[in-house]
Amino acid sequence: MFGHYSYLAMLGFVVVASFWLEFAFRLRVLRDPIRLAKTILAATPIFILWDAYAISQKHWTFSEALTSGIIGPFGVPLEEYLFFLVIPIASILTLEGVRNFFPTLKFWLAKVKEFRS
Repeated sequence: MFGHYSYLAMLGFVVVASFWLEFAFRLRVLRDPIRLAKTILAATPIFILWDAYAISQKHWTFSEALTSGIIGPFGVPLEEYLFFLVIPIASILTLEGVRNFFPTLKFWLAKVKEFRS
């Protein structure tokens, strides 16, 4: 359906599915660039090297039909680099969203109860 943009479309879906949590629960995750950098830099170099090794050894490949064809350093596709940027941020947003769900729900229910009184 998305052809060469399939992998990018999947990443776009992850962004849409998780980034709204920043605003819905006022998480302030995106306002803490140091925390984001630590999260991304903790895993990304290791996994990029792992990908590069696996690609060079033909352990796995990325479909040319589903990716943009832009290949970055170490022979790793652009989409895979973006994956290691988007997924850690989405993970933090999801974790913080879950942590904040019940306190936020409790707050909303209290406001409804207050409004009805």
